[in-house]
Amino acid sequence: MASICEFDLPGLRHWLAEQGAAPTHARGLLRHFYAGAPVVDWSTSVMPHRIQPDLAQRSILETKIRQRHLSTDGTIKLLIDLKDGLSIESVLMPGYRPDRAACCLSSQVGCAMGCDFCASTRDGLLRNLSVTEIVEQFLLLRHEARLLDRRLTSLVFMGMGEPMHNLANVIAAIGRIADPDLGGLGWRQVTVSTVGIVPGIDALAEADLNVHLAVSLHAADDLTRQRIVPTGHKYPVIEIVAAARRFQEKTGRVPTIEWCLLAGINDTSAQADKLADLLDGFRAHVNLIPWNNIGVGTSGAVYARPVPERLAEFADRLRARGVVVHIRETRGDDVSAACGQLVQLRK
Repeated sequence: MASICEFDLPGLRHWLAEQGAAPTHARGLLRHFYAGAPVVDWSTSVMPHRIQPDLAQRSILETKIRQRHLSTDGTIKLLIDLKDGLSIESVLMPGYRPDRAACCLSSQVGCAMGCDFCASTRDGLLRNLSVTEIVEQFLLLRHEARLLDRRLTSLVFMGMGEPMHNLANVIAAIGRIADPDLGGLGWRQVTVSTVGIVPGIDALAEADLNVHLAVSLHAADDLTRQRIVPTGHKYPVIEIVAAARRFQEKTGRVPTIEWCLLAGINDTSAQADKLADLLDGFRAHVNLIPWNNIGVGTSGAVYARPVPERLAEFADRLRARGVVVHIRETRGDDVSAACGQLVQLRK
């Protein structure tokens, strides 16, 4: 039985017609579902009583929270079980304003990208997430935020997996999450992150969703990048940055360049200078992420985060060249909820 999360507006209109109900009810039905999910009371809706039991069954989420991990900084990591026995992790991050929160969603079970400093890649890719599974992550995290008297105001596809390799489902899920008549989050509140899949960046631009793009670059030359990001062999740095430029030209949205700082590897002054050269004349924001401990990399390499002085010097060197730089504050690392620490756990 299809979940309501699988339906867009035309699809639900068609289903209602098959049930002998007025298709004009579809918009109100979806509003009612998304306003209340994961707990929906259909007795208060305008839908005919004879189809309310079916609606109630379709409103039961397919995914279940197995564990909640609460960080000392208020970050919440959810371990979510899927119907087939696999699992994913998603994160809710309380905002600095007391009434707001942000969330980090996964797009796949595991990840095939093999980034050596990221725990999500250790078991490889098991499968893509469905539209329903992606949307239900949002609904579960939004509910967690409501329990804290917070409103979910932004979402990043920066959890487990490579969104560009599941782009059709990610785009469909964004449609349900962002649409004012459905999840109501808003298009500009969504960011899609990629390790640098050039065709995916171009496809996201063509989709014209008015969402943001984040590119996990991590190195300014191909040799360094290939050492820590295996896909660097397929997509050279210059081509990835060119795709990000095209995205900005097409959409008007300013891309973010993600940079996980690894001591002695990509935190050098030479790397900062090369990055500034790459971004010359390009209105992009650089987000510096001090490495979060995952133990030994899959290659056997041992990584470390830079000392604060090195991090500050790297940022200052970019700013001196006119690059907009932000340093991400580590959140949730005491419960392995920080960037690069999410994993899938079998039951």
